[in-house]
Amino acid sequence: MQTNYPQKKGIGFILSEAFAYWNRTLVYQILFSLIYFSVLFVVLFYFASKLGIMEQYIGLSEKLKQGMEVYRKGVQEIADNPNFLKFQIIWLLTMAFLFPLNLGLMKMFRKLDQGEKPAMEDLFAGYAGTNFFIYTSFFLFWSIIYVYTVPTIFLALIWVLVTLFCAPLMFFMDKRIPEAIALNFKALRLYPLEILVCTFVAFAFKYFGILTFIGAIFTLPFWNAVIYALYSKIFRELK
Repeated sequence: MQTNYPQKKGIGFILSEAFAYWNRTLVYQILFSLIYFSVLFVVLFYFASKLGIMEQYIGLSEKLKQGMEVYRKGVQEIADNPNFLKFQIIWLLTMAFLFPLNLGLMKMFRKLDQGEKPAMEDLFAGYAGTNFFIYTSFFLFWSIIYVYTVPTIFLALIWVLVTLFCAPLMFFMDKRIPEAIALNFKALRLYPLEILVCTFVAFAFKYFGILTFIGAIFTLPFWNAVIYALYSKIFRELK
């Protein structure tokens, strides 16, 4: 299997394709969000209460009214809680467990390209067979590096960009992580503007919805549509 880089497509074309994928699978997008938020909130709420973190989080709103200095001390108290690290690990593992859902949406987009109708079971394609272990492991690997690069901001952005297509490359083309990163880096050098602009739009659209909470149900999965639209226009799989 080889990788071919086609003629450049305009940013507007790529984004319109992403919106089309998102709109044509809107029911599944909503289902994705409901599953994602339900699992995440239930797990985090349970363990935050069990580990004594919840009361401290709730108390932050009162501390904020007393001034920023009191608020900062409250945040530090949470960080100093011996159970806080356990809570962070549980959060990370929960996110890793949910990550394969993203591959399910991408499978649906691929079926649309092939003229097929997406089905409910497609949403869980990332959990089939060894897929679950492959993609949860990838997410954990990705997250460890991301956590260490976040303080620099710039390096975190670079890490996001050079791994943007890793999941679809692994899922559709059966690439290993080093191969996927190498192809991703090559694509970034050839299509820097398209990737940067589309990534920014996806980020803005996704987090605008999260800030409005209810809108997050609709906008959370849009990131996947943009990644797939970019991927499908940049890469070609030839047997």
